[in-house]
Amino acid sequence: MDTKPHPLDKFKYCPVCGSDRFVVNNAKSKRCLDCGFVYYFNPSAAVACFVRDAAGNLLVAVRGNEPAKGTLDLPGGFVDMDETGEQAALRELREETGLVPDSVRYLFSIPNLYLYSGFEVQTLDMFFECTVADLSAAVAADDVAELTVIAPGEMDTERFGLKSVREAIARYIK
Repeated sequence: MDTKPHPLDKFKYCPVCGSDRFVVNNAKSKRCLDCGFVYYFNPSAAVACFVRDAAGNLLVAVRGNEPAKGTLDLPGGFVDMDETGEQAALRELREETGLVPDSVRYLFSIPNLYLYSGFEVQTLDMFFECTVADLSAAVAADDVAELTVIAPGEMDTERFGLKSVREAIARYIK
C-alpha cells in the first residue's frame, strides 16, 4: 500500500479565503469546502543547458547549494513568470557562467522532483543545447560553486546529482 503523502499536504489553508477546510480533491489538487476554490499542483518549469564549444567539450557546474550540493550539474534553473524557456536558458546561462551563447536549441524535456526547503517541487525540466566558440571566459557565479570542462566521451552520469540531469546526460551522449 502506498503511504506517500498528498503533494499538497503542507498546504493547510485556502489561499483565497484562509479557511482550514482545505481538503484533498484528487491526486493533484485540493479544494476549499468554504469558498469552493480548487488548487491544482502543476509542475514548475525549469531549464538546463548543455553548453558545448567548437571541439565538443561540455561545460558543467558544481552545485553550490542543496539539493545535491557538490555534485555535477548543467547550468540552469527555474523559468521566471512571463519568460519563455529559451529566455530562461539564456538568462540562467549568463547568471551562472557569464556566457552568451552563439546558438540555443531546444532538445527535450523530462519530469523531475526537486527538493526545495523541505518541499518536493514537481518540475518539468527543459533541456537546451547551447554553443559557444570558447569556454575559457566562463566564470562560476550565482549558485554555482565552480565550473569545469569535460571532454567528449568522458561524461560519467553518476557524478551528476539530479535524477533528471543524469537521465538527460544519458540521452544526450547516445
